[in-house]
Amino acid sequence: MNLGLIRSTLVAFVLSGLSLSASAQTLKFITNQGEFEMELKAEAAPKTVANFLRYVEDGSFKGTLFHRTISNFMVQGGGYSINYEKVDAYRPVENESKTGLSNKRGTVAMARTNDPHSATRQFFINVNDNSYLDGSANKFGYTVFAEITSGMDVVDRIVNKPTKTGPIPGMRNVPMEKVIIEDVLIVDENQP
Repeated sequence: MNLGLIRSTLVAFVLSGLSLSASAQTLKFITNQGEFEMELKAEAAPKTVANFLRYVEDGSFKGTLFHRTISNFMVQGGGYSINYEKVDAYRPVENESKTGLSNKRGTVAMARTNDPHSATRQFFINVNDNSYLDGSANKFGYTVFAEITSGMDVVDRIVNKPTKTGPIPGMRNVPMEKVIIEDVLIVDENQP
């Protein structure tokens, strides 16, 4: 009996079970503007989902803002406190944008700098089809890791709020009324 083969098969089985349960996880975002839910796509972006769940589980999304909204584009949040101070982040996650998931309306992707492997905790919700943000064989894009399954009307209400410049120099498209993430709950783990 090949012990190495058995061990490899067992590890693959355990990981596939974890992937199945993670692929069905649903998160509920409670904001001061209403609630919405998103389903995580761990089968397509496992490292990104694991990274995002660290922030959910450590509670550090609580009391952060949707600090950037652009009509017909997206709503961005998760990186600033209600006082517009940057929130601590874990190490950046590897870009997983070449999976075939598209930045279409209702999907959730990681925000990043020009460095494709710089995403940490900030994310955005596409309110329009933004396929030009997708990755391809020749370029990295913005990693889609979830999709809004209910409450897209809340996201639409947030993106249409009047915006301003500031309060931090260089910060634009900031909602005039603070949009606060009050809590994020794991509501469905669908354990097999």
